[in-house]
Amino acid sequence: MAAAAALARMELKPKGKLPSSQEAIKNQVRKELMAEAAASEKGLSAEKEDLASPDKEGAAAPSVSGVYFICPLTGAVVRKDKKEKHLREAIQSYFSIDPVAASIMEIHTFNKDREKVRVGVETMAKYLDNIYLHPEEEKYRKIKLQNKVFQERISCLEGIHRFFQAIGFETKTLPVPGQETTEEYYVLKEEMLTKLEDLKDYKEQLLSSEPVRAQLDRQLCLFKPSPEAARFELPNDFYNLTAEEIKREQRLRTEAVEKASMLRTRAMREKEEQREMRKYNYTLVRVRFPDGYILQGTFYARESVSTLYNFVREALRDDWLPFELLGPGGLKLTDENLAFNECGLVPSALLTLAWDAAVMADIEAAGEEQPASPLKPELLSRVQTLS
Repeated sequence: MAAAAALARMELKPKGKLPSSQEAIKNQVRKELMAEAAASEKGLSAEKEDLASPDKEGAAAPSVSGVYFICPLTGAVVRKDKKEKHLREAIQSYFSIDPVAASIMEIHTFNKDREKVRVGVETMAKYLDNIYLHPEEEKYRKIKLQNKVFQERISCLEGIHRFFQAIGFETKTLPVPGQETTEEYYVLKEEMLTKLEDLKDYKEQLLSSEPVRAQLDRQLCLFKPSPEAARFELPNDFYNLTAEEIKREQRLRTEAVEKASMLRTRAMREKEEQREMRKYNYTLVRVRFPDGYILQGTFYARESVSTLYNFVREALRDDWLPFELLGPGGLKLTDENLAFNECGLVPSALLTLAWDAAVMADIEAAGEEQPASPLKPELLSRVQTLS
């Protein structure tokens, strides 16, 4: 039954596939930046070593050196504070290969107001539609830069002017009909009238593209059994506060804890707890297995607990084995749709894994020889000691 359930999960699991253009981007940019990515990873290793080594004798080393992300274009692992710079460099490098795709990535990635992006992109699509449907109409091939709609919806978007240049527009100063003044326009080059299908493709790319997002690096680690499993030393990356604010918060909380517990109502306590939970962007989670091994990973504080279950399954030799995760006090994490911060599992948590007793009894009754550990051999080969 457990195996059948696992197979059903595998069948239902969506198998995302990047569009061919995105695959090409990823492969080409990785090739272009291979040397830089290698240097970045080398520097990253040195940085992690430096951060893991305490400056003062006897100081506790952090459980992780920081929060890291994987660039989807280069595959490089970069620290949180260098993520956007690396993405910009990766996209910039692609302009020499495909300026249209690169400018579209800029538009969708670096303009944070998604509603403005939607309005601007849809307005731009209308301009291109008019040219495609009415190529003989000269008025559709000219766009006045000082036009109110253009200024409010399009010109404000980062990357949009590089997009115009990439798809065949050029800037021209033209006289205003009936006046002695001139205005600046984007004018479509004549040769683009023979490439109307290209314009249509550019419009579709612009409408269908998504922001380039770096993926959170789980920083998967496996530790030997240790009495230090419940001790966490987190770097400032895990908090939505500055280092000074964190110290101040801790001091004030220590001073006021007794008084607050006496005066606050339950509603007030719950409201404060919710406010506290929002201070954390990430959480470091450890899962202790029955044999004592400890699996560690980094997650967004607002990710659902289902990602943790998947994280654990991917570490198992047999991912069909049913298990439960138990929180502090043996509380079962049964609702996988809840976020880590909704379960109080921030900014760190130690959980316990429990196998399904009935299934394990069936396996034992079958008399088949079982491996010493349920974890994948490649994980066991790089097991660490928790300090």
